[in-house]
Amino acid sequence: MVPSEENQLVPKEVESAAEEPRVLCIIQDTTNSKTVNERVTLNVPASTPLKKLFEDVASKVGYVNGTFDLVWGNGDNVTDMTPIDQNSDKSILDAGFEPGKKNFLHLTDKDGEQPHIMQEESGATEDSAQDRFIGPLPREGSISCTSDYVSQSYSYSSVLSKSETGYVGLVNQAMTCYLNSLLQTLFMTPEFRNALYKWEFEESEEDPVTSIPYQLQRLFVLLQTSKKRAIETTDVTRSFGWDSSEAWQQHDVQELCRVMFDALEQKWKQTEQADLINQLYQGKLKDYVRCLECGYEGWRIDTYLDIPLVIRPYGSNQAFASVEEALHAFIQPEILDGPNQYFCERCKKKCDARKGLRFLHFPYLLTLQLKRFDFDYTTMHRIKLNDRMTFPEELDMSIFIDVEDEKSPQTESCTDSGAENEGSCHSDQMSNDFSNDDGVDEGICLESNSAAERIAKVGSEKNSLLYELFSVMVHSGSAAGGHYYACIKSFSDDQWYSFNDQHVSKITQDDIKKTYGGSSGSRGYYSSAFASSTNAYMLIYRLKDPARNAKFLESHEYPDHIKQLVQKERELEEQEKRQREIERNTCKIKLFCMHPTKQIMMENKLEVHKDRTLKEAVGIAYKLMDLEEAVPLDCCRLVKYDEFHDYLERSYEGEEDTPMGLLLGGVKSTYMFDLLLETRRPDQIFQCYKPGEVMVKVHVVDLKTESVAPPISVRAYLNQTVSEFKQLISKATHLPAETMRVVLERCYNDLRLLNVSSKTLKAEGFFRSNKVFIESSESLDRHVTYTDSHLWKLLDRHANTIRLYVSLPEKSPGSQFRQSVYQKASGDLGNLDEACERVKGPAGNMKSVEAILEESTEKLKSLSLQQQQQEGDNGDSSKSTEASDFENIESPSNEIDSSASVENRELENQIQISDPENLQSEERSDSDVNNDRSTSSVDSDILSSSHSSDTLCNVDNAPIPLANGLDSHSITSSRRSKANQGKKETWDTAEEDSGTDSEYDESGKSRGETQYVYFKSEPYTADEGSGEGQKWLMVHVDKRITLSAFKQQLEPFVGVPSSHFKVFRVYASNQEFESVRLNETLSSFSDDNKITIRLGRALKKGEYRVKVYQLLVNEPEPCKFLLDAVFAKGMTVRQSKEELLPQLREQCGLDLTIDRFRLRKKTWKNPGTVFLDYHIYEEDINISSNWEVFLEILDGIEKMKSMSQLAVLSRRWRPSEMKLDSFQEVVLESSGVEELKEKLSELSGIPLENIEFAKGRGTFPCDISVLEIHQDLDWNPKVSTLNVWPLYICDDGAVIFYRDKTEELMELTDEQRNELMKKESSRLQKTGHRVTYSPRKEKALKIYLDGAPNKDLTQD
Repeated sequence: MVPSEENQLVPKEVESAAEEPRVLCIIQDTTNSKTVNERVTLNVPASTPLKKLFEDVASKVGYVNGTFDLVWGNGDNVTDMTPIDQNSDKSILDAGFEPGKKNFLHLTDKDGEQPHIMQEESGATEDSAQDRFIGPLPREGSISCTSDYVSQSYSYSSVLSKSETGYVGLVNQAMTCYLNSLLQTLFMTPEFRNALYKWEFEESEEDPVTSIPYQLQRLFVLLQTSKKRAIETTDVTRSFGWDSSEAWQQHDVQELCRVMFDALEQKWKQTEQADLINQLYQGKLKDYVRCLECGYEGWRIDTYLDIPLVIRPYGSNQAFASVEEALHAFIQPEILDGPNQYFCERCKKKCDARKGLRFLHFPYLLTLQLKRFDFDYTTMHRIKLNDRMTFPEELDMSIFIDVEDEKSPQTESCTDSGAENEGSCHSDQMSNDFSNDDGVDEGICLESNSAAERIAKVGSEKNSLLYELFSVMVHSGSAAGGHYYACIKSFSDDQWYSFNDQHVSKITQDDIKKTYGGSSGSRGYYSSAFASSTNAYMLIYRLKDPARNAKFLESHEYPDHIKQLVQKERELEEQEKRQREIERNTCKIKLFCMHPTKQIMMENKLEVHKDRTLKEAVGIAYKLMDLEEAVPLDCCRLVKYDEFHDYLERSYEGEEDTPMGLLLGGVKSTYMFDLLLETRRPDQIFQCYKPGEVMVKVHVVDLKTESVAPPISVRAYLNQTVSEFKQLISKATHLPAETMRVVLERCYNDLRLLNVSSKTLKAEGFFRSNKVFIESSESLDRHVTYTDSHLWKLLDRHANTIRLYVSLPEKSPGSQFRQSVYQKASGDLGNLDEACERVKGPAGNMKSVEAILEESTEKLKSLSLQQQQQEGDNGDSSKSTEASDFENIESPSNEIDSSASVENRELENQIQISDPENLQSEERSDSDVNNDRSTSSVDSDILSSSHSSDTLCNVDNAPIPLANGLDSHSITSSRRSKANQGKKETWDTAEEDSGTDSEYDESGKSRGETQYVYFKSEPYTADEGSGEGQKWLMVHVDKRITLSAFKQQLEPFVGVPSSHFKVFRVYASNQEFESVRLNETLSSFSDDNKITIRLGRALKKGEYRVKVYQLLVNEPEPCKFLLDAVFAKGMTVRQSKEELLPQLREQCGLDLTIDRFRLRKKTWKNPGTVFLDYHIYEEDINISSNWEVFLEILDGIEKMKSMSQLAVLSRRWRPSEMKLDSFQEVVLESSGVEELKEKLSELSGIPLENIEFAKGRGTFPCDISVLEIHQDLDWNPKVSTLNVWPLYICDDGAVIFYRDKTEELMELTDEQRNELMKKESSRLQKTGHRVTYSPRKEKALKIYLDGAPNKDLTQD
């Protein structure tokens, strides 16, 4: 960071140069890809002028002085940093350079143009060509597999800038290097560029944004005329109909070429350019089959835009050595003999035949694709072949046209097809598939001339088929991804250039040879693995024909519409340049303003030119903050502000005409301060803020009313004493300084009394912005010890008081009886306003909270015991739905909670209540209200624990914090009360697992009776949309109060005891999570948090909330959520089934009898142990909070009678039909394999000796493809019992597949297998099970002709 002018260092005079300090400057050239990793070091005297520094840098790096900028680069982002003034005579010491330290500088483009190379250095460029870089940059610290592309020596003079090459690069949007390579190749093709320029865009007929030819025209014009180093391609890709996501998809450059050509042909229909692509790039070939007995030949004509050449023949260990060798192999015929014989129409029988390809016509621009991407059938992955393949600079194609073949009289049959297929050459009959297209277009035979004419034409072509190479598109990387760039020869000067995205540089023929790939050694099978991954992928040749070879149009030859486009683009570029200059001189700083009427702090960004005055900046800020109707302009000013500390640093009196650049210390990317637009009333005057002052917010405390007044701002100095500070406050507040007590809040809950008058504010801990409380009265409280004083208690309460908004539940018919009983005990509190008033005393002050709490608690305890006794005595009558107090309560959380009455009331009959503590306990978590019902027990535990504190509280002692944030069983085990001593000790006891704490300790004293009981409430009107008719409370409460005490304070407003409502905390997006730990405080809550109160009885000790799912073994989704139920410790399975019957009938519509369904263990989606009716929860079955259980409906009577039995799920596999039967349960008396086979034989009718079985894999239902099951499973394991390796079937619910070993596997045709594979893949994906092989899905490359991706008019 450059220091501001106020803190500039003044160099001292030195006696000699030797004593003068020196400055180390490290300059990084960021203008070129080859120099970005290089550093230039200068060690210069501290008195060196900036002008001289620029001269030294220019000389060192070989650039023309004045064509580059230097900016600070000390590890920060310097995108917006202001360049150092290169014309200044100021010394580098004055400019902020530091002696004895490393001063990092970045050398950057000036005004978007690359630096110019010194002319005298340009002569050395040809000699150092081999030192240059072509291809992707290596990463720092990486070890390249070859040094061919990066020279170990480095010279700035060898780096050619844009102005030297004359060419403009293209910006890589993300992964668009393949697009950049193709665009640069088309731009450097004279015939294509000239034809594109001749096409004229009609704006009245098409939107320019979606016109592909027009956007290509614009791009080519910019590539030809722009002064920038590189230009964007976003307008071109937008015309393709691509969005930003397409920039992150890498595609094949050959695929792009075909798709783009097709799109251009569609756009150019009915124009002069309609047949341009075919004229330039299309060739023809013949696909033939000739009978070797009679000479009869069948053939068809195909067209192609490129010729795909195989690098390595299928099954071969050796690659072709050259392009010529690959071309010969391409047209080499193969013999069809043996089972592959050809049926000859003339011979009327199968005969040996010769099948092959012949070239009939080569295009003007010949494109060769080297098929480096292949598929490895061993690993089932795509691979890249990096083998060496040479290609000549001049290629003679005449040897590939066979004239003699054209004279053959036997060429009689013409089966024409594919005449107009632009994608690639096609042949369904070729032995090696060299086409990427699946379909072959049907067309007409184009060869309609006489044989003599054809022979003459071909003969003339043979003499003029010499092609010259002008573009090599290179791929560096693997089949999974990589980088493309292009090496292109300019037809203007025959010079080769490397177009590597935004970097363009000269290269030589030797550099082209480095793209052959492979190594120069012998070509073995593994040579590709150790070869360079940078090699040629596409080659483009141009026919050497002086009559057709075109030159680029000169500027005076441009059509009028191109001249206009050039002028338009130049004006736009100049406008951008001017805008960049404005941006470079614009100060951007955060602006704040406290709105004078709304009293809210507004924030914005002030952008002002550095030459604008402070007065003008105030006017801009005034309009920016929209204060025209709130306050006059002359009542506003800008002051220096620290938003983090809420501190006004200084005001700018008398500097209204000072430029903002000078006031702010120059144009910077970020400022260490902000600006505040301060306002005043017309009758007020602005206070002067001087640097060095501190800001103090003074709150006046009134002990009589126990109130703290809003703050008054006072400015003081750190060297003032406490006594002087009191005098200052006295003037501002008109309170006597003699009796004044000043308390400084240094940080949260750190209240310090300033009682040493001679101490300075700095010594007391004052900083930029401070908060103090003052009290000045004649009360005796001044003489009490500070920590025991009324003032300290009031401030302590003030610091810990939070404001909460509580949403109360609506009254429901089902709660009227209990509510009326409660109101008799605690007073008539039916109206919320009356309830709030009753809490207040006659004089309007708050009634003693302790008195209210004690009175209501005692009444609640007696009331709850009476109700419990009453319900316990009712016996069977209590099970009737009419007797329930809460049966019809509607749950606002969309839970159907009508089951609460049945489950709660009947469970109360099952459990013996011995003391009030059992009645008043709560559950750990009632599951997350808004969570999906199908959440697993694991997920539920995570969700519930993530929203509860990591503190466990001992029954008798203070909270015990756990360092690891987990509930420790070793700690929880100490929480067992004496009543539980002597009982069976398990980890999953009700008290531990529910994680609840009683609201009362063993002595019956309410835990709410603590010192932190401050609670004040008043009715609150919520915003619109919060629920019509819903009642809200605004509560001020001490956050050190426990949840138990907080709930008791809310009882008068809810109208029911605290054990019959729940507290839900509302988070962002209205997500609600229940707060259940009663002995935890509200410390995790903060101001303005929202709380929702919901009616519903909490769980008692020994009770657990259980999620019940239905098991449907033969359904696509075998696990279906039914309902939430409550099971209790000591309850039998049969009793829990009786509890479930009415709930299943009412909530799920399942009318069952108790013997027609079973409960069984659920582990994720796997069915487990079958629970027998006599099993007891907690004794025979471990149960925990948020437990999950399967309910399975039985077809007949229950077969499981004892724990010694084993229930498995069997499924028959029928190989001859390629299908699986439905699941059937088999109950075994033992774990013997023979018994299993016998049961399976009885079930299926398969003879016992023919039964083979295998255990299913994975989670239930153990899905597997029918194409794999016959071979992949471990059939007929050699074991005698099921509970040993490799089966390990020790529990109910295992899946067993079985088959008849004599049944033959169905033989499938390829078509049937493919169809079955698709069906199985779709079925397994729907059920969420793994498919054996699923290749990475690649996004197809498409160009949308209407600019919208919802229509696909382009044929790939």
